[in-house]
Amino acid sequence: MVKVIWTARSLKDLEEIGEYISKDSLKYAKLTLEKLIEMAEIIEANRLIGRIVPEVGQNDTRGIITGNYRIIYRTKAKESASILTVHHSSRLLSNNPVFKKK
Repeated sequence: MVKVIWTARSLKDLEEIGEYISKDSLKYAKLTLEKLIEMAEIIEANRLIGRIVPEVGQNDTRGIITGNYRIIYRTKAKESASILTVHHSSRLLSNNPVFKKK
């Protein structure tokens, strides 16, 4: 098992997702956030479960999909995985602040 680290950006993503969905349904917002957190637990058990993110093209940057969201994380050695962002899959990843080219 590895340590999963939620970055400030990924925590903000979770907060924004919860706020957006809760405008229509508090119940569905809660279920969605629970599912995203469950996926982090799966990453904790097997850090290589996600596929390499083709838009990034780095072997240490992986993504796993749940519902409409992609959890994008970076593996660090064998000790940890940092969740970089939780991204809605209908949006271009290049528009995500984590991956925007400066």
